[in-house]
Amino acid sequence: MNMAYEYILFDLDGTLTDSGVGIINSVEYALQKCGIEVKDKNELYKFVGPPLTDSFEMYYDFSKEEANTAIKYYREYFREKGMFENLVYDGIEKLLKELKVNNKKLIVATSKAEVFAKQILEHFNIAEYFSYIAGSNLDGTRVKKAEVIKYALESCNIEDLSKTIMVGDREHDIIGAKEVGLKCIGVLYGYGDRSEFEKAGADFIVETVSDVEQVLLG
Repeated sequence: MNMAYEYILFDLDGTLTDSGVGIINSVEYALQKCGIEVKDKNELYKFVGPPLTDSFEMYYDFSKEEANTAIKYYREYFREKGMFENLVYDGIEKLLKELKVNNKKLIVATSKAEVFAKQILEHFNIAEYFSYIAGSNLDGTRVKKAEVIKYALESCNIEDLSKTIMVGDREHDIIGAKEVGLKCIGVLYGYGDRSEFEKAGADFIVETVSDVEQVLLG
């Protein structure tokens, strides 16, 4: 399809790793500490992907201050356990190897705190494939996907956007990429769905990890 992409940005949660269990356990813990009982944990899957502040505010009507407190609680659990209640999707390491063999520059662009993103990628032994790992700050700044993408591009001195593409599993990845002027691939094996990607304007919508390879390497 396209051999022209030199720089490939990957989202983390739902794209490289299936992090759902750790995230929903951390959210449940935070809500309990805030006095909210979760009746159906499946309801919390909507927290996978978007910035946490947005989700606490949107789904639980938290004020900025309440959301910040909830995030503090979330991190208590996440640091200890949630981070590792997680697994790398089948085929991801093979894909990353293949891309490196073809001299592609790989970058992570995630709304997750950068310090946690690095720990997770190192824990699963895939950090070595990436020339840069870009995430949000612990103080709640740089969480919007477009901000993370811009920061990643600036940090890596990437100016030719026509040779750059974003791979992600939620509309936030697509919207952020579009805002910055990048093409993007929406992956259906993560936590997003086809209608979400179509609405956000994804350039490619793929079902499997090997489909991602098809788009990137032809």
